[in-house]
Amino acid sequence: SMVSTQSTGTQNDARLDISARGVWSPMEKTFFDIRVFNSRAPTNIGKTLKSALLHHEKEKKRGYNARVLEVEKASFTPLIFSTSGIMGNEAERFYRQLATMLAVKSRQSYPDAIRYIRQRLSFCLLKTTIVSLRGFRGKKPVSYSNNQDINLLYY
Repeated sequence: SMVSTQSTGTQNDARLDISARGVWSPMEKTFFDIRVFNSRAPTNIGKTLKSALLHHEKEKKRGYNARVLEVEKASFTPLIFSTSGIMGNEAERFYRQLATMLAVKSRQSYPDAIRYIRQRLSFCLLKTTIVSLRGFRGKKPVSYSNNQDINLLYY
């Protein structure tokens, strides 16, 4: 079947934010695209938060889902967040799956894993909001080599 170019992101600069294998099923490649939106922006006024989240999820799926399924032979999950940290349905589902996988791999409890993920998300959203308000003034991010062991959960 053919990818519709009217609603699908096919231009050269249309790229997705993240890809990973094994999220939804073993060895399956999944692409993620992230959107953080301001629920108080003029375009969202008059919408409930739930309907705004759903609108942004549908918009992302309309833009990328067909291409990912047909061209990349992978799955697509839009990760939609409000600036206040509220997640869309797809993002909630992803975070539950990620917490389950993290809990198994790190031999931690599911509540500890989901708490860790939510704390990280809160700080990332806060950092994004601050950077958008005042601009980036910090140092370059620290990169970790694959050989370093990082303790993910705090006790």
